Amino acid sequence: MSDEQVVKYVKEAYASGKGEQEIGSELLSRGVTRAQMERIKQRYEASKGSTEQMVTGDANMERRTRSSLPSSFDDPNAGFMNGFSVLLEDSVAPKDTVPPTMTIFGHNVFSNRALTFEPNENMATPANYRLGPGDEVIIDVWGANETTIRQEITPEGNIMVSQIGPIYLSGMTIEDASRKIRQMLSSKYAGISGDESQISVTLGQIRSIQVNVMGEVAVPGTYRLSSFSTVFHALYRAGGISEIGSLRNISLIRGGKKIDEIDVYNYILQGKTSDDTRLQEGDVIIVPPYDMLVDIRGNVKRPMFYEMKKDESLAALLNYAGGFAGDAYSKEVRLIRRTGSEKQIYSITEKQYASWHLADGDSVTVGAILDRYANRVEIRGAVYRPGMYELGGGLTTVKELIKRAEGLTGDAFTGRAILTREREDLTHEVLAVDLAGLLNGTTPDIPLRREDVLVIPSIHELQAQGAFTINGEVTRPGVYPYAENTTLEDLIVQAGGLLDGASTVRVDISRRLKDPKSLEATTRLSETFTFSLKDGFVVDGTPGFVLYPYDMVEVRRSPGYQEQRRVNIGGEVVFAGGYTLQQKNERLSDLVKRAGGLTPSAYVRGGRLIRQMNEEEIAQRDAAIAMARMSAGSDSVSLAKLNVSDTYVVGIELDKALAHPGSNYDIVLREGDRLYIPGQISTVKISGEVQFPNTVAYIAGKGVSHYIDQAGGYSRLAKKTRAYIVYMNGTVSRVKRLRNAKIEPGCQIIVPSKKERRPISLAEVLSIGTSAASLGTMAATLYNIFK
Repeated sequence: MSDEQVVKYVKEAYASGKGEQEIGSELLSRGVTRAQMERIKQRYEASKGSTEQMVTGDANMERRTRSSLPSSFDDPNAGFMNGFSVLLEDSVAPKDTVPPTMTIFGHNVFSNRALTFEPNENMATPANYRLGPGDEVIIDVWGANETTIRQEITPEGNIMVSQIGPIYLSGMTIEDASRKIRQMLSSKYAGISGDESQISVTLGQIRSIQVNVMGEVAVPGTYRLSSFSTVFHALYRAGGISEIGSLRNISLIRGGKKIDEIDVYNYILQGKTSDDTRLQEGDVIIVPPYDMLVDIRGNVKRPMFYEMKKDESLAALLNYAGGFAGDAYSKEVRLIRRTGSEKQIYSITEKQYASWHLADGDSVTVGAILDRYANRVEIRGAVYRPGMYELGGGLTTVKELIKRAEGLTGDAFTGRAILTREREDLTHEVLAVDLAGLLNGTTPDIPLRREDVLVIPSIHELQAQGAFTINGEVTRPGVYPYAENTTLEDLIVQAGGLLDGASTVRVDISRRLKDPKSLEATTRLSETFTFSLKDGFVVDGTPGFVLYPYDMVEVRRSPGYQEQRRVNIGGEVVFAGGYTLQQKNERLSDLVKRAGGLTPSAYVRGGRLIRQMNEEEIAQRDAAIAMARMSAGSDSVSLAKLNVSDTYVVGIELDKALAHPGSNYDIVLREGDRLYIPGQISTVKISGEVQFPNTVAYIAGKGVSHYIDQAGGYSRLAKKTRAYIVYMNGTVSRVKRLRNAKIEPGCQIIVPSKKERRPISLAEVLSIGTSAASLGTMAATLYNIFK
């Protein structure tokens, strides 16, 4: 129905006293959709508002407004719009709890005016079409006998042919009906049984059928349709699926039995029409509520709600949504699930997509890829082809990037280039590049990272006459190209500003001595200037002090700046944990006192100090390792015996340190120290060359021999004279006399091994004897010769 026909029909229906519910049902049964009714209402309201705002004398505007509406709107007394909003809500809009903003995939298929699924009644009769009461059968006979018979199948299911009688055709296909009619007419026309006459059976006027559409549709009820109609056309006539209705499990009931289950997604996504079953008289279509409704949003091609079956996976949902968009992060998606009492979030990787089964109410979010390049580098400045390039393949270093950019221009400043690099925390650092050394091979090439930007200045831009050097407490100390009229403040800004520990009362500048007319040597090496700064500006000296080529700036460290130095104490103290040193000479006893003292169960003799190596100690360790690697022979240092850890144990006697604060036993602490005081320990460990390495109970007064016996005694290869004791405090004592050795709780007795002597074999004894006899014979011969 056109818009004008709808308006006319509603006017007549209201005039005849029909109710809004009845009018809505009739409109839907005639193919009017909810969208069409809403459009008519909006056009009416728009025309009404525009008419009220029109100027009285503007007749052209009124004509333009009226020309876009049906002619029935021109009647000022037309009352068809009274209650039209109620008609839309009560007769068409589904009553459910789903929010009206929810867009469910596929639900607009059966409410779209352009997609009615209306059957084509002019097509050839389908082979599987079954005849029924009301169908008109046309029988054409030609050849030796010619006649045409047109009969409508009666409610009893037969047609009446003169001189033959009734022929029952109901429920038969056209092919079966043709065969039966040929058999029945052969008794009347003799030529039909042979080849003299031909017979053709076709379908004329087709019948209509009644079907029931129930469940979650816009307007459930009984509909009279063409006998060519299918399930999809019936759903369209019922106004489409409601927002809680299922598109995946629609049932077709025939004769009280379920004969088909229809999945509309097969038609929408794959174009399969096998589920669009042709209807028969009395069929019932039942649309149940959906089983699972899942929302997918974010970077997919079709984000919306989708109805899922219980056995479908996340991969199927992504397929329904059209797959990932071009900017989607496809390696992982986020899923939020409602468990009944609270929500849960899951991060699902791409390996789990095919195996992850969804639940009703799940919400899937697909994120976007990072807004950055994985393989981009850039070069700017004095090169022939500046721009962005792909990192990888044949471009991995600064030298290769310059080559890809067709090399340096003639005015390139090769003394220093700037390489800006992005760190993982998205901050940037600036690296100085010696282009001249890099290009001639004296400086190692620099590997590039993604998002690196290389800037090569021009000598015309910088007017390079000699680079500046700035050292000390600035963010980026180094060498900077010369630029005319550069002041001290400018150079500090280029270097990233002052660090937190910079001194503002002592900034020194040393300048080269240049006297081209000098005839005598001088003992002076440079000229020095000293300044004080405030907020980065010179306040004591010459403000705006202009730098000369080759000037060297030194920003001193403030003597009053001290970074916090942390130490740690653990074990049997009242308040264990980290402490900040208050004085440079703070000692062990001070730290124990600040920690609230020892607990009653503390074993003071076992206290040990673990110290972090400083730069000097690390340098000494590395030098020892280098020497061991270069040395050769039996006297070389074994690499296996070197301590390559950044920490070591300092041997202390904590009991004496606490008894005599400030003494030599009371060691001064430094940053990174960790003092650990164990509880009472009552064991002694015996290891090395003993029969059975063991840990036994400590017994006061017992000597080393007692504990060696507890381990089964010495083994055959034990080097008894080299046995030693390692105490818990980190000190080591050699066992010189077994009786006088001091054993303490928690110590470890270690017995080293000696080299095993291999016994001389009989062959070696005979060889030595033969050699001795030969030597004796030779000596006697020599004696006789020189006698």
